[in-house]
Amino acid sequence: MAKAGPEGLITALDIGSSKVSALIAQKGDGGELVVLGTGQRESRGVQRGYIADMTATEAAVREAVEQAERIAGINIEDVWVSFSAGGLVSDVVKLEVDLGGHRVEQQDVDELLNAGRNAIDPNGRMVLHAQPMRYTLDGRNGVRNPKGLHADKLGVDIHVVATDGSPVRNLDLCVRSAHLEVKSIIAAPVATGLACLSEEERELGVALVEIGAGVTNVSVFREGVLASLASIGMGAADITDDIASAFGTRRAQAERLKCFHGSANMSPRDHHEMIDVAPVSQEGEAEGTRITRAQLNTVIRARLERLMAEVQKELKRLNFDDPVGRQLVLTGGGAELRGIADYAQQALGRAVRIGRPRGLSALPEAHSGPAFATLAGLATFAASDPVDLRSIEPRHTAVTRPGRVGTWAARLFSAFKANY
Repeated sequence: MAKAGPEGLITALDIGSSKVSALIAQKGDGGELVVLGTGQRESRGVQRGYIADMTATEAAVREAVEQAERIAGINIEDVWVSFSAGGLVSDVVKLEVDLGGHRVEQQDVDELLNAGRNAIDPNGRMVLHAQPMRYTLDGRNGVRNPKGLHADKLGVDIHVVATDGSPVRNLDLCVRSAHLEVKSIIAAPVATGLACLSEEERELGVALVEIGAGVTNVSVFREGVLASLASIGMGAADITDDIASAFGTRRAQAERLKCFHGSANMSPRDHHEMIDVAPVSQEGEAEGTRITRAQLNTVIRARLERLMAEVQKELKRLNFDDPVGRQLVLTGGGAELRGIADYAQQALGRAVRIGRPRGLSALPEAHSGPAFATLAGLATFAASDPVDLRSIEPRHTAVTRPGRVGTWAARLFSAFKANY
């Protein structure tokens, strides 16, 4: 019989277009995250990242979590959930105020953060993240904690991620219908970046391309945070569908062909190696066909060519089109395709590597590939105990410096209206 969960337990839940996966972890004595149990079920109710069938998705969530609970021997009550559908927007709002050269006190920081919290109004969108990244003193960046330092001007950079509200509410309702409390809903690119990218990469600038089953998210990280992103309504499942259509077989067989025989690269021997393809129908005397590996890879590369063209277009739109010194990291289930890193490097003209989850102990080998990067990143995000402006309670202090809070609120409100 499963026991109640101990303190410090973290449960991550990634609801994707092809699979629903869960992970239960706990902080070890040295601060590391130790995986206690994992679970996975096929996703039947999600299309292109959006909930399309509440009942089917709810069942998959319940089964995935129950599997993780059985392995961990623990009952869990709340989860951190990823949101990977399109419509996400990311921005950094900068705010600065005059201090007059005095020493920064906690009250100055509190007033600034409270003004930011009260002023957030992203023009009808739902805010998923509103986090103070770093502070500035007299325009100098990179200040983690300004308290106790002297400055003429104190500023803060607030990282905001927002999206359309209805898909998030549907996701929240689906998880709660499975009798789970939602601790927070996290934008998938934020979580995936934590799992796959080093802090130095995020500071220097890197593009993260997560190829999911139905959606490919293109994220650009600068100065340590997710600076901009875009979603492409195409993914690894489209390659599977192309194979099924081209060779007249079932999706399950097409997926198997892609995973076991497919490659993004071509070689001369591909023209000689034969592969058996089962027919769509198993009834009657329907016979399968035989194709060469070259035929299979030609279909795969045709879809990849379209996908990489879209990725290149989005990289340009996100001002990440200069290939010099700009690395790209591929992750997601689609990044498990054989030879895709080499193909992407040639197609995009920049250094490419595969991003796998890092930073978790006892992670099962079956869940250590790029397809589970978001799941691992969710646990890492939760363990970091992130500060979010929306969770800060409004403070009412008797003494304030005249006019400052109102000015901050007005400037931050204007910044949000301009960006959303």
